[in-house]
Amino acid sequence: MITMIVVIVIIAVLIIAVIGGYNGLVKFRNWVEESWSQINVQLERRHDLIPNLVNTVKGYAKHESETLEKVVEMRSQLVNGSPQERIEADNQIQGALKSIFALKESYPDLKANQNFLKLQEELTTTENKLAYARQLYNKTVAEYNIKRESFPTNIIAGMFNFHKEDQLTIPEEVREVPNVEF
Repeated sequence: MITMIVVIVIIAVLIIAVIGGYNGLVKFRNWVEESWSQINVQLERRHDLIPNLVNTVKGYAKHESETLEKVVEMRSQLVNGSPQERIEADNQIQGALKSIFALKESYPDLKANQNFLKLQEELTTTENKLAYARQLYNKTVAEYNIKRESFPTNIIAGMFNFHKEDQLTIPEEVREVPNVEF
């Protein structure tokens, strides 16, 4: 009789451990999805602000149309693809936006334009929020992956197909300071 009680207790403890491990993995997976959603919100915000910025600058810098067209083209890539592909498009836009913001030094009227200044401020705020959202995403992915790979939840993760998530990376060329020439 005591043996039967011990076996039942052991089975109950194992079931509770599996349920706890599974629920923990689900919680972390959902946090990863939520943190990606925060990045997505900021990418969408930038996506919506870019046409206004480009149209404001076009009136002042007609011969800079190649840079402006590049920004508009890359803007459409922000809403399609995997998280890493979208971040790569975002990184390219970031470089192009730096070039656009540098234009204000060559165009004093643009530098004084209230629409341009407001859009620049909004994009700067969005960039800051996006940087924070990226950090949160990578932190959340790291915590999820640690949980997924730690014993005994690694066994549960394997049983229920919890896959490793990739952190967002920044390509080497984006780390370099852009060279802006006029």
